[in-house]
Amino acid sequence: MTKDIAVLPTGNIDAYIGAAYQIPVLTADEERELAEQLRDQGDMEAARRLVMSHLRFVIRIARGYLGYGLPLQDLIQEGSVGLMKAVRRFEPDLGVRLVSFAVHWIRAEIHEYILRNWRIVKVATTKAQRKLFFNLRSAKKRLGWFTHEEVQGVAEDLGVKPETVLEMESRLANQDLAFDGDDSDDDEGPSAPSTYLADMRMEPASAIEREDTVSDRRERLLNAIESLDTRSRTIVQERWLTEKKQTLHELAQQFGVSAERIRQIEKNAMKKMRLQLEA
Repeated sequence: MTKDIAVLPTGNIDAYIGAAYQIPVLTADEERELAEQLRDQGDMEAARRLVMSHLRFVIRIARGYLGYGLPLQDLIQEGSVGLMKAVRRFEPDLGVRLVSFAVHWIRAEIHEYILRNWRIVKVATTKAQRKLFFNLRSAKKRLGWFTHEEVQGVAEDLGVKPETVLEMESRLANQDLAFDGDDSDDDEGPSAPSTYLADMRMEPASAIEREDTVSDRRERLLNAIESLDTRSRTIVQERWLTEKKQTLHELAQQFGVSAERIRQIEKNAMKKMRLQLEA
């Protein structure tokens, strides 16, 4: 009997993987029939069976990205999102198996997840940098920095500039550094920024600038509130500027209108104030 998605274990990654590998792989005819049911009838049960039968491929692909130091369960989850997108877009009449079509969607979602979470500071933003991020490690034949010839070779193979290769190699060699450092007594590592960056909070010019900014914002806010009509001003004050904020229904009873009308007045008032504050 095919396992239902609801009974797949969620608390333990090993149990989840074991259960996923127990789900039978669909034959080409079964896959085509289910894909046609999804396309022609919007059959969600067919979509579920297509996804479930391919979870083992998601797991296999996700394991290939463990070298980036991210949790396997998160990689599998992102890959599953890619699989679902592929199932939705799969066209059975093209004569291609779903796994061949889905692999690109699975990898794309995992790539996006890695780029968002591998470092605090993004290391790849342009198309060329993203291409290098996932190919530079495999291109290295040895430890240490690239030689000039290796840089040229990688640049030609991946269709990017040599300068881009050098920049990405430098970015990958760096590490995130906590602002306050850690609790170890190791003096050999790099100093945390908190040990050498100046604290400008009490510097007189900065303090005056902050006070002027706060004063200007307060004055602009008061002027924006005063520019509202009486009803709008009351609604904004009761909804946002009092300790015990009133609900839409309480204000609706007070003004004898519907709660939806109060919401519209509040929305229009906030929009008007925002425009005045940004002017």
